[in-house]
Amino acid sequence: MENIVVMVTLFAIVIVGFVAGKLGYMGGDFDKRLSSLVVDITCPALILSSTMSGQLPDRKMILPLLLISLLTYILLTGVALLVPRWLTKRRDDEGVVGFALMFGNVGFIGYPVVASIFGHEAVFYAAVLNVVNTFAVFTIGVMLIMGGRGAYTFRMKVLWSTPMLAAYMAILIVALGIGDVPRVISQPLTLIGQITVPAALLIIGSSMSHLSARTMLGNSTVYTTTVFRLALLPLALFFLFSALGFRQLVVNINTVVIAMPVATYGTILCLKHGRDTTLITEVTFITTLLSVITIPLVAMFFEMMA
Repeated sequence: MENIVVMVTLFAIVIVGFVAGKLGYMGGDFDKRLSSLVVDITCPALILSSTMSGQLPDRKMILPLLLISLLTYILLTGVALLVPRWLTKRRDDEGVVGFALMFGNVGFIGYPVVASIFGHEAVFYAAVLNVVNTFAVFTIGVMLIMGGRGAYTFRMKVLWSTPMLAAYMAILIVALGIGDVPRVISQPLTLIGQITVPAALLIIGSSMSHLSARTMLGNSTVYTTTVFRLALLPLALFFLFSALGFRQLVVNINTVVIAMPVATYGTILCLKHGRDTTLITEVTFITTLLSVITIPLVAMFFEMMA
């Protein structure tokens, strides 16, 4: 029940963004500026604050978490580059579909869901997993958003963007075991980071407000991508890493992270880089809506496998 409450709460914020867009409070240049604020300022603060809870994780889990996350995104990169050509007939959409297949909503929805399933202490482990995810979003993810098949161009400046700098610092904090960051530093970062979730969800809702009702219902590409995103990929990775002998808690947390709806960064990065947001907004909306059902099913799946 708690998982459902979390998902309904987050989805309600999307609806508020939708209404705000319809009423003219959001949209256009405002959404672009807010997207830049989220990517460049509030998201880095969220990444850093996730390592400043004062609770150090079990050091024996850090390397397995980083390893399973690295392997996950290597495999998902292959999926993002190969599978979209069979899911869409439009070459220009392949990068967006690839992004949707590769990246779940870890920072915005993943943390509260992980906490509700595994307990509050597991949020830190999700944050460790999110280090590789963050690196991948702002490198491979940007390349996917920027171009279609055969048009991926690596931009070195992405490695020095504020989200990546925050990710580097988070790795350093974990590696050095810094568990007692002064509150004068951690509290402002936490407050600024807390802007990220509602702001990102409001942006999704606002982007939805400019779509027709027929467009919001999606198409075959949206629904096949959704099946991969919420079911096929999480299950495949669960059984693969279980067979490879990873600790079950590590596998379970990684599976939950992969089972999240499409990352809101997709919409934000499309806005920031001038790409059409229709497809990414559709698949984000549908996956977020259906995840209200699929995420509790994932929790039940863990109980059955225990």
